[in-house]
Amino acid sequence: MEQKDLKKLLKDVAAGKVDIDSAMLKLRLEPFEDLGFAKVDYHRGIRQGAAEVIYGAGKTPEQIVKIAEKLHDGGQKTVLITRMSTQAAQYAKDKLPLTYYDMGSIGIVGDMPEPDTKSTIVVASGGTSDMPVAEEAALTAEALGSRVTRLYDVGVSGLHRLLSHAEDIMNAKVIVAVAGMEGALASVIGGLADCPVIAVPTSVGYGASFGGLSALLSMLNSCASGVSVVNIDNGFGAGYLANMINRIGEQ
Repeated sequence: MEQKDLKKLLKDVAAGKVDIDSAMLKLRLEPFEDLGFAKVDYHRGIRQGAAEVIYGAGKTPEQIVKIAEKLHDGGQKTVLITRMSTQAAQYAKDKLPLTYYDMGSIGIVGDMPEPDTKSTIVVASGGTSDMPVAEEAALTAEALGSRVTRLYDVGVSGLHRLLSHAEDIMNAKVIVAVAGMEGALASVIGGLADCPVIAVPTSVGYGASFGGLSALLSMLNSCASGVSVVNIDNGFGAGYLANMINRIGEQ
């Protein structure tokens, strides 16, 4: 939809020719721009409450830059790029207002927003090796405007480390529990918290962990109530969902 079309639609609403619900539907359906290799969705924020995110893996640096430019120039103040390689970040840094977070492989084009939620997301990782996935979750939630508290290296092999953060756990509105190996962290946190827990299995572990499958199955079979599970290493999905839960009742 071009500006002239939008102006006409708004004039028709003002004149009573188009009702508000019909206008909202039209805005929710348009527009996108076809770049040939990608269809850039400018109105995802209207439909879903969060703007389009660029999945960097499998895209060339040139494609990432082109999509990010279109989104940023189209008015998106914060463009989130997940699974962005250091090579792509090096290519993009002189072409975009990019901040790159190596831990988490996250690129932010534009400004990281100030938190606009009263409540807090806690992102906890079992071990230091789980931090890249945990940071993907934390940075995703922050890019969407949520407050995040990080609790890293608080796995069940040293339970006292987690229990020392009991106040943070009790005050969270939603918790993201990131762990590999046997994935027990999610069940332990689920037994302590009165809020939803999003479990993220990671591919960290020795041979019998089967690239995160062991942690995934453990989390799916959690005996703690209120634990849901996302895909292996899917920090983005957990951070996105945590932000949605964190905003319930605040809008």
